[in-house]
Amino acid sequence: MRGAFDALFAIDDAMGDVVAKATEPALAAIKLAWWRERLEELDAGKVPAEPRLQAAAVELLTRSIAGASLAELEDGWAALLDADPDPERVASRGAKLFDMASSLVGVVDPMTGMAGRLYVLARLGHRPKVPLELAGHRFPKPLRPLTGLAALAARDAMRTSPEPEGTPGRALALLRHRLTGRIG
Repeated sequence: MRGAFDALFAIDDAMGDVVAKATEPALAAIKLAWWRERLEELDAGKVPAEPRLQAAAVELLTRSIAGASLAELEDGWAALLDADPDPERVASRGAKLFDMASSLVGVVDPMTGMAGRLYVLARLGHRPKVPLELAGHRFPKPLRPLTGLAALAARDAMRTSPEPEGTPGRALALLRHRLTGRIG
């Protein structure tokens, strides 16, 4: 499964790189559209020589993750190019990303998308509140490596300053989530 997860997050990271390196929003929008169109074409068997797209075709399409589903990630990244980004569009990318990841594991949980929304918003520097339904929810064990990202996001959202990676507190938050399946 590692190759499938690597391919999924590599596609998301590729679009994130477009936004992060953008000096002209219009040019970045064109580049994001290129990614969206190439991902949609994967469903028709058209696989370009780009290594991340090839990995997506091999690792994701064979596991029932459609190119069109991957292409939907583009809207959340494109929202960040707007002068006043719509948090709902941005957060929807996280929901889609986590839902696809959970389908790779073969475990469907109704709160996975909400965990993805929390992860994306916190990662972009927002301080989202952890929804009560999410804080009281217990994720199944197979999803905990994924939803651990949301547990860290919840921890980050409660802090007034960023915490470096690899601190004992972050490790403890991951361990707590791994054992309990709860966020926040």
